Amino acid sequence: MPLSMYQQAEHYGVAKVRKAYWKSVGLAAFAGAFIALAFVFYITVTTGTSGAWGLVRLTGGLAFSLGLILVVICGGELFTSTVLSSVAWAQRLVSTKELLVCWSRVYIGNFIGAMLMLLLITSARMYELDGGQWGINALKIAQHKLHHGWVQAFALGVLCNMLVCLGVWMTFASKDALTKAILLMLPVAMFVSSGFEHSIANLFMVPLGIVITNFASVEFFEAAGITAAQFSDLTLANFIWNNLIPVTLGNIVGGGLLVGLGYWIIERKPHKTSDLHVAPPLLAECLAPLSTKKIQPLDKTVHEIDSLLATASGDLSMPKSIQKLNVSDVINSTPFTLTPELSVYEGLKRLSDSGERGAPVVDKEQRLLGYISQQDLLRSLWSEEYVRGISYKVADLMQTQVLTVALNDAVADLIELMVVDRSKLFPVSEMGILTGNTFASYEERLRQAHANKPSSFPVVDEGKLVGVITREAIAAKVCAVYA
Repeated sequence: MPLSMYQQAEHYGVAKVRKAYWKSVGLAAFAGAFIALAFVFYITVTTGTSGAWGLVRLTGGLAFSLGLILVVICGGELFTSTVLSSVAWAQRLVSTKELLVCWSRVYIGNFIGAMLMLLLITSARMYELDGGQWGINALKIAQHKLHHGWVQAFALGVLCNMLVCLGVWMTFASKDALTKAILLMLPVAMFVSSGFEHSIANLFMVPLGIVITNFASVEFFEAAGITAAQFSDLTLANFIWNNLIPVTLGNIVGGGLLVGLGYWIIERKPHKTSDLHVAPPLLAECLAPLSTKKIQPLDKTVHEIDSLLATASGDLSMPKSIQKLNVSDVINSTPFTLTPELSVYEGLKRLSDSGERGAPVVDKEQRLLGYISQQDLLRSLWSEEYVRGISYKVADLMQTQVLTVALNDAVADLIELMVVDRSKLFPVSEMGILTGNTFASYEERLRQAHANKPSSFPVVDEGKLVGVITREAIAAKVCAVYA
């Protein structure tokens, strides 16, 4: 079944936290640069603009939405959306330490990206555009951000990141890049036009004002008819204390607590910490309901019918060697696996090279995250018309609702699960009444009772992948019994 938006938020959070350190920092640097570029766009479209106050700000907000669109579509790591990983933390899929380390490295990466863009923008002397009006606009925006009180800055930070995270949450509803971009535009336009505060945007905007104040030429200020002294409150200490700290805390509360934990409280479900999105061994669970139903009006259980068939056909009792066979006796303890960060192309190549139709997806600690098949990967290529440069990763395409087995599960039960749909073979309603074509012979029903189940099952012990059991391996073992 397709994952709900909440389940996707869980995977989103785990993927953020588990990402390799330097990869995370690098992508965060890109995100910081993207947001800085979006603010440059905002300053440009609002400089020298006359007209209705709200419409001017709406125009600037739509321009600024470019930043979050670039982050989502190009795969950046933005602090304000990364706080949504609080969902994974609340589900106990990641530890508090892992969460805080993730947030810290993303924040640092965003700062690096913002400072790089600050260097480029000031080196390009963009503040001199429109006779210096571009720079004056930037100075006024930066100065305004420092005139909020602590509580006001905090509240504006909360409101801002509620919209950012709700925008990102909406993108979980689609895999289409254009749809995601459109979904992001209005939430971003609203928070920007309403003057809400975004900590990473401010990491670029306020330092830009500080640099212009201290390094712009005297001619720049004289041409604009102002003095640098008018912006003397644009200092690093004033920025950090009166804006960056309260806004950052507000962003955490707005995105991580109100949106992330808010949805968690509503939609949470019990998870074993060790499961990591993998359904617990469901073999006995799948078979048990069918073994106890009565067929009316014959008043015979399924097992009684089996016994009658066996009596009529001779001794069909199961050989003890098969009866005693467990998954641990047939398991391939060194299975072929894939990792979640592989691209769709690399995943397909590795499956093809290994001659496998599918493989479990595991992290560095061999914890099972999902299962990916050639069909899943080819479907994604088909959906994008086989173009090059598809950004999907194995983590985006893998099946996360995985039917797993345990080492002590009976192979006989697993064979039944793989090859027989007992609801078709012995069709009964919830009340035990016969349904379907009850006049068809046992042999006819058996031919139609093929199960729509995988031919390969991951074997999980204490949340970690310990092997794989396949139909081919089981068939070989059964052949050895009858040899």
